[in-house]
Amino acid sequence: MQLTRFTDYSLRVLMYLAIHHERRCTVKEIAGFYGVSQNHLVKVVHNLAQLGYIESSKGKGGGIRLLKAPEQMNLKDLVLELEPSLTLVECFDDTTNTCRIAGNCGLKGILQQAMNAMINHLGDYTVADTLPDFPGVSSPGKNESVSTVVPIIISNKMTDQNKKKR
Repeated sequence: MQLTRFTDYSLRVLMYLAIHHERRCTVKEIAGFYGVSQNHLVKVVHNLAQLGYIESSKGKGGGIRLLKAPEQMNLKDLVLELEPSLTLVECFDDTTNTCRIAGNCGLKGILQQAMNAMINHLGDYTVADTLPDFPGVSSPGKNESVSTVVPIIISNKMTDQNKKKR
């Protein structure tokens, strides 16, 4: 299961802003911190502002900041709002499906259950739960039972290693 780079960057922006809640941040600053394209991050920030998660102001003293508390931003809701499609495999989309075994294949149901489990699991957490334990950073609602870090795979580019496997 993959999240788009757009969703990944959106979540990272929200996390960064939550950590630096005491001040306005800039897109340039966040892009530099994560080592990502500033141009792409501008689009991400614009979308987050359109959706009402952040406030953006231009000019001297401008920047971006959260409009909602981190503990009020549920990860399931964010992913469902940010992801353009949760079409995990071709047969999930009835309008473009051309799979010849779709009618008799049990894989679709299994994958749908797995994806639903992942999405529902995200519903147990908020942006506050994702914040690192930095000195001076409070994260009310932090779920202490989360101890394993699992990387999120992004879908825009395949690594050379993945290409060799195929």
